[in-house]
Amino acid sequence: MLKWALIFLVISLISGFLGFSGVSAATASIAKILFFIALVVFLIFIVLAFTAGSLVL
Repeated sequence: MLKWALIFLVISLISGFLGFSGVSAATASIAKILFFIALVVFLIFIVLAFTAGSLVL
């Protein structure tokens, strides 16, 4: 998911450089949403790893 966020970020930067502001804004918002979803999933996995580790010990 983080890979797709980076792809949309690159598309946003290129389209912004070429003057397509509408496309740039749309892809930047998609990249931002995907980044925050990836961050939430990462935090959930960290919490699950700590709880599973404490159950084993």
